[in-house]
Amino acid sequence: MTTQIGKLYLIPTTLGDVPPLEVLPISVKKIIELVDIYIVENEKTARRFIKKITPNKKQPSLKIFLLNKFTDPSEIPSFLDPCLKGLNVGLLSEAGCPAVADPGADVVKVAHQKNIRVVPLVGPSSIIMAIMSSGMNGQSFAFNGYLPIDNSEKRKELKRLEQLSFTQNQSQAFIETPYRNNKMLEEICASLHEQTLVCLACDISLPTEYIKTQTVKDWKKNSVDFHKRPTLFILHKE
Repeated sequence: MTTQIGKLYLIPTTLGDVPPLEVLPISVKKIIELVDIYIVENEKTARRFIKKITPNKKQPSLKIFLLNKFTDPSEIPSFLDPCLKGLNVGLLSEAGCPAVADPGADVVKVAHQKNIRVVPLVGPSSIIMAIMSSGMNGQSFAFNGYLPIDNSEKRKELKRLEQLSFTQNQSQAFIETPYRNNKMLEEICASLHEQTLVCLACDISLPTEYIKTQTVKDWKKNSVDFHKRPTLFILHKE
């Protein structure tokens, strides 16, 4: 008798410290109640999230595979071996949706290669929510991850993205390490055209949420502190 192959569930998490069911549908809770095998970036925070959304789930029964910068890529296929034995596996992000600006994409790629069904669940994506609320081009946009750390290289990249947004009518989104957010805004104000639109979407879905789109000229008058607050930057020169 052929064993039915298990599924890989892509399980979203909150974007910060809020009650999970305020931003996640009940379907996420139901799947977590059923799944005991997880691929996660950080075991401690993953267990905390699972306990928060399903308090009655027995923690000792969980099997955890770690996927982070220390993981040997050759280990990844073995994380999905339980699926080949008929068991379901959950892929959890540290924040938001798995496999989007997240190492989980490598797991999803292997799942497709092994003909394992991939099931994405609904949850908050900071990239999509920022684009939604920016007033910029939701028909054509790009997410660029982190920009270079070196100031001169960062300045060149900002100007390149600004020009790209103008010539392609494509909004350009990127992120920065939270403790460098204020410096990034300073660099934007020093490097870009005064009429270029810039959106800062900060603490999305949290009580401290702040989302604002205005020109570089107006950002130069900024009095908001973005230090150590998860922030997504979007720019568009019209």
